[in-house]
Amino acid sequence: MGFSVSHGLLAGLVSSYEIVSPRKEIQWLASVFTGIIFCVVVYRLTAIFSSLLFAGYSKLTNTQKIEWNNRGFSTFHALFASFASLYLLIFSNIFKEESHEELVINRSSTLSDSVLAISTGYFLADVAMILWNFPALGGLEYVLHHGLSMLSLIQSLLSGQGQIYILMVLFTESTTPFVNLRWHLDVAGRKSSKLYIWNGIALFFGWLVLSNLLLI
Repeated sequence: MGFSVSHGLLAGLVSSYEIVSPRKEIQWLASVFTGIIFCVVVYRLTAIFSSLLFAGYSKLTNTQKIEWNNRGFSTFHALFASFASLYLLIFSNIFKEESHEELVINRSSTLSDSVLAISTGYFLADVAMILWNFPALGGLEYVLHHGLSMLSLIQSLLSGQGQIYILMVLFTESTTPFVNLRWHLDVAGRKSSKLYIWNGIALFFGWLVLSNLLLI
C-alpha cells in the first residue's frame, strides 16, 4: 500500500513536469521579463510626463517621487491584469462549460499563462523596489503579500491548475487605480477636490461589487 501511494505521488510529479515543455518555459520566462521591462518603462515614463504635466511634481521629496512613479506602473499592471482577466473569464471560451471536456479548474491557455507570467514579472519588479527603498514603499507585510502572490502564480503556472481562481483574484486589481489616484491626489494637495470625492465613491462601489462577485 505504501508503494502504491508513493508510486501515485511520483506519477503525479512526473505528469506535472511533463506539462512544462521547453517551449512553455521559454514563453513563461519571456513573459516574466516582459512584465519587468514594462514596469521599468512605465516607471520612467511616469516620471517624464509627471514633470512635464504636473507642476507640483518637482516639489515632491525624492521618496514621494519614487512612490509616485512606482504607483504609475502599479496602475498600469492593474489595468492590464483586470482587462486581461475579464476577457479570459467572460469573453474567451477557455472556462466555458461547453467548450472543453476537462474540469474548469484544470484549464489553461497560452494567453492565460502569459498573463500570469507577466503579473509575476510585475510582482518581482515591485518587491525589488520595495526592498531597495525599504521601508519607504512598504513594510514586511508588502513583501509577504508579494511573496505569496508570486508563489500562487508560479504554482498555478507549473501545475496548469487553478488559473480560473487566480484570474478572479487578478480581476480585483481593477480597484487599484482608484487607490493609487487617491494617493496621488492626497500628495498633490487635492484632497478637497471633487475628483477626490468621486474617486472615493467609485472605490467604495468598486470594492462592493467585487466582493459580491467573488462570493457568487
